Parts: sequence; structure tokens; C-alpha cells
Amino acid sequence: YHVLGVGLSSSQADIKKAYKRLTREWHPDKNKDLGAEDKFIQISKAYEILSNKEK
Repeated sequence: YHVLGVGLSSSQADIKKAYKRLTREWHPDKNKDLGAEDKFIQISKAYEILSNKEK
């Protein structure tokens, strides 16, 4: 939740919206900062976990 900047009670739509916003900001093709790729991976993993209702 912290990585995506959403609350524990956030809806799936809110989680997806935060994910899309952050991936646009941190995508390595658009963001040339040294840590951009690592941050992008963190965001992707967080979304994978939070979007899977079984986890």
C-alpha cells in the first residue's frame, strides 16, 4: 500500500489508478534517474500483490 501511496481501505479502482500514474512517472524509458528502474519494479510488484484478491 505504501509503495502505491494508497490506503488500506482503497478500492481496486483506486489501486489501479495509482499504479498507472506511478508507472507513467517512473517508467525507465521516460525517467532517466538512476533508481527509476528499481522503483518501477517495486511499483509493479506492489500492484501485482494488491490486485490479486487471493493474496
